[in-house]
Amino acid sequence: MAIKICKPTTSGRRQMTIADFSGLTKKRPEKRLSSGKSRINGRNNYGRITIRHRGGGHKRLLRDIDFKRIDKMGVPGTVAAIEYDPNRTARIALVHYADGDKRYILAPDGMKTGDQVVCAERTKVKLGNCMQMQFIPQGFKIHNVEIQRGKGGQIVRSAGSSATLVGRDGDFVLLQLPSSEMRKVRKECYASIGTVGNTEHNLIVIGKAGRIRWMGRRPQVLGKSMNAVDHPHGGGEGHAPIGLKDGPKTPWGKPARGVKTRRHKKMSSKWIVRRRIKKPRKR
Repeated sequence: MAIKICKPTTSGRRQMTIADFSGLTKKRPEKRLSSGKSRINGRNNYGRITIRHRGGGHKRLLRDIDFKRIDKMGVPGTVAAIEYDPNRTARIALVHYADGDKRYILAPDGMKTGDQVVCAERTKVKLGNCMQMQFIPQGFKIHNVEIQRGKGGQIVRSAGSSATLVGRDGDFVLLQLPSSEMRKVRKECYASIGTVGNTEHNLIVIGKAGRIRWMGRRPQVLGKSMNAVDHPHGGGEGHAPIGLKDGPKTPWGKPARGVKTRRHKKMSSKWIVRRRIKKPRKR
């Protein structure tokens, strides 16, 4: 997908860039595979705001994406359309299977209408095909990766991202994730071949505050602009520095920088071969 640069007719459009949707082949989503999306605006089941700065935005239809694909094992499919999905950065592909069923899958970079795809335990290493990672050759780019058998793809699903299969270790394969983290995954887990499409998504410049409001994001206010009762950074005359010995805080008084927040480290850390952040050497 290319990026279109807006003409500077106003100050907000001077740096603005938008995605070129000319590569899409269908405007409206498949009716059977879409449904209404209820808005929660950052609220939990009690109606309390648990995620700040959410609300508003354009209406969206929820597309039913098939991240598993294993219930269509061995059934060939043909890509009928490449579509836009407002709920994710990637593009999606409408696949018509030989048994008459239709499914949405993530569209890898380079996929076109008319391409043939299939999901099988072991199949041809071809763009868009899905197979167990023990049969994927080393060095190949993959996406929509399972990390628990039978649960469907959970990682490497955003636009332009891909993991690299770098080796095998007994019952596991070694993956280098987009964050450069090296991780073990069971060799029976499935993954799709290729890089997720819409690779130039990271080049889009929002350009103006109103455009981010269309996406359902509300304004953020600096803590030091608030009153002392509203934020640990608040109070004082004008924009005062944070002034806390133990560093910046969240609005609820917890440390906000340089503090580990991961829970259940013991369960997942044993699969990490090399971390994303390298620890500095002691001198």
